This record gives sequence, C-alpha cells and structure tokens, in this order.
Amino acid sequence: MSAGKPVTVPSLGRMKKEGRRIVVLTAYDSPSARLMDECGIDVLLVGDSVGNAVLGYEDTIPVTMEEMLHHVKAVARATRRALVVADMPFMSYQSGRKQALENAGRFLKEGGARAVKLEGGARVAETVASLVAAGIPVMGHIGMTPQSVNVTGGYVRQGVSPDAAAELEEDARALEEAGAFAVVLELVDPPVAARITQLLEIPTIGIGSGPHCDGQVLVMHDMLGMDASFRPRHAKRYLELHALLREAFTSYAEDVRGGRFPSEEHS
Repeated sequence: MSAGKPVTVPSLGRMKKEGRRIVVLTAYDSPSARLMDECGIDVLLVGDSVGNAVLGYEDTIPVTMEEMLHHVKAVARATRRALVVADMPFMSYQSGRKQALENAGRFLKEGGARAVKLEGGARVAETVASLVAAGIPVMGHIGMTPQSVNVTGGYVRQGVSPDAAAELEEDARALEEAGAFAVVLELVDPPVAARITQLLEIPTIGIGSGPHCDGQVLVMHDMLGMDASFRPRHAKRYLELHALLREAFTSYAEDVRGGRFPSEEHS
C-alpha cells in the first residue's frame, strides 16, 4: 500500500477535488511511523498530543519546542511516502510572527518536517500568511483547540449555537485566505463541519466532527487502546493493545522469576 509518489501539500488538494478521503494519524516515534508509512497513511501528524500520549503530562500545555523536535526528527527519519506535519506547541508562535517563523523554520530545517500545524482561526491568520510567504506550508486547526483548554474549560463540542457556527466558518475562511493548505476541525458540530467542508477549497481533516470532512485524524494511542481507562467517543478502538501488552509484560516477569528465561535457546 505504500507504493506510489510521496504525498505533498498539492497532493492533498487534488485528493479533495477527486473525492478521495485523506488518512491522517499521529506519530511520535520511528517504528510506528515506518509502519504507518508502509500501510499507506497519507499524513503523519507529530502532534503536541505527545504530551498526553507519551510524556505523561495532563494536557498539551507543557510541551516544549525541544520535545517536539525530538519526536519530529524520529518520525521524519522513518518516513518515505507520507507528509510529515509538525505541531507547533503552546507559546511557540503566539508571541508574534518573528517567533513563529523561527520555530516553524526549525521544524523544517532541523526536524525534517514538510509542514507545520498551529491552532486558531482569524486571530492567527497574519501569522499563517507570513509563514506561507516564507515557504513554510501551514495546516490550520479550529474548533476545540487543546492549547486553549484553560480558556474553554474543557473538551466540549464547538459550533453548536448559530453565532458559534458563524464564527467557525469565518475562522476557516480566514485560514484559507491566509494560505493554509488544510484545516483540522476538532469536536465541531457535524452539520457545521459539513458546511465548512463545502465552503472551502482546501481539505478539512476531522476529529470528532462527523463523517463529512475530507479526511480524518486519530491519536494513535486512542485507536490502539493503549489506555484502558480512556475512551474518547470520537476514537474507534481498532485494538485493545493495553491487554496484549499487560499479558506480555506479566509473562516475561513470571518467566524471569520462575527461571524459565533465559533458556538455553536464548543464551
């Protein structure tokens, strides 16, 4: 499934025009990224969700540029076909265009990413435009934006009221006009997400926003069932990996303590 030309920013625009759904997954390490790439995943998003999924933080706020670069490099080294997109962490672009340019440039120059993603609509449109003008492709992100969780008060559905829906549409248009090549719609009311998808020429990538977006993204750990206690409604479980890992770790411990490992075969 990995055969074919590398996925590029223009590729995604053509996929929307041709009605082909775009497949996006988060990736944080080389072995996972290599497998995803071989399986034909179109876009590998090195999300700041690494904070929750891998680093043990309660949310994405503490994630730093250096932590993100570490994981972006690992994913980029293993990827041949998929488009690698680096998530810009909290306070890596909010201070102004100069800061945004420097940090986004690091993701491409040092990290090996091919594009960056940042959160916000109209309020970050000027920043998006400056990055695009500098040759840095940008994916937008509106709806529920995890970096604003302290403002929103939690992970709640967006665009439910007419005014909120209209604001989301304005944000989406602002990002497209600024030159973004795609926009993530997170926890957006599905009818609103469908309408935004029809309004825009650039692809929409949904997460918890219904089936009518141009593509879908999931956090790898959610779809694999790494955490038995965390079951977000929008994430389909394709595997209960926590149970398989628990069994393997327990068996290993029992074999060592019981003197069954290593055997002559493994010596």
